[in-house]
Amino acid sequence: MVFLLIQILIAVLLIVAVLIQARGAGLGEAWGGSSEFFTSRRGMEKIIFLATIVLAALFFLSSIVSLILR
Repeated sequence: MVFLLIQILIAVLLIVAVLIQARGAGLGEAWGGSSEFFTSRRGMEKIIFLATIVLAALFFLSSIVSLILR
């Protein structure tokens, strides 16, 4: 039961992290209309990007562990 709640919390945090990243992009950038080609992430944007990767990995691992424990 506790493991399920942890997985739900990770899923919600992952959704929030992805939505925060999408909010930073303008509508033109969403469909490839950006004038900037390769920009490096800095500051808070880099932290949110790395947190998204970590949360996705944690969610993946927790899903596999959940399958094994059933």
